[in-house]
Amino acid sequence: MNLPNKITVVRVALIPVIVLLLQFQAPAFHAAALAAFLVACFTDWLDGFLARRYQKVTNLGRFLDPVADKLLVLSTMIALCGLGRFPAWVCVVVLFRELAVDGLRLVAVEQGRVIAAGKLGKIKTTLQMLTLVVVLLDNAPFGAFPMDQALMYAAVAMTLWSGVDYFVRNGSVLGKGGTAA
Repeated sequence: MNLPNKITVVRVALIPVIVLLLQFQAPAFHAAALAAFLVACFTDWLDGFLARRYQKVTNLGRFLDPVADKLLVLSTMIALCGLGRFPAWVCVVVLFRELAVDGLRLVAVEQGRVIAAGKLGKIKTTLQMLTLVVVLLDNAPFGAFPMDQALMYAAVAMTLWSGVDYFVRNGSVLGKGGTAA
């Protein structure tokens, strides 16, 4: 396992730490959860940077990196939802989009096609992570302006847009001779 993939594994390992820290009500634990989440977000950039820079892109990395992102974002959203700090409907929209796109990718793989992550998907993930950072900060630096809400709606819009884009660009794989279950 190369260094970029090890960094991705660190991101996955931080997920239960973040979720656990959020369960404690003391502000120090929430600050620690925020710090762990920021480190996890940084690893998303770092593993990709190192993989591309040093030609260490692997099939394992192509699989593991987006899975790690989805686990990080959804786990944090669900933990915040359980605390009443994040709306459940947003978690459902994000989960629906991720499962739909992953299903499309599976159908494509069965046909020998690979659907790579697109630019809109990367923007979606960045917006989701930024939204969660601001929610974890309790919107603190923005005063009365509801930046957490603004980012959340932008993230939902980008989540839906990027999902529709995957199907518009790659939906033809659904019509290619498969059998219904």
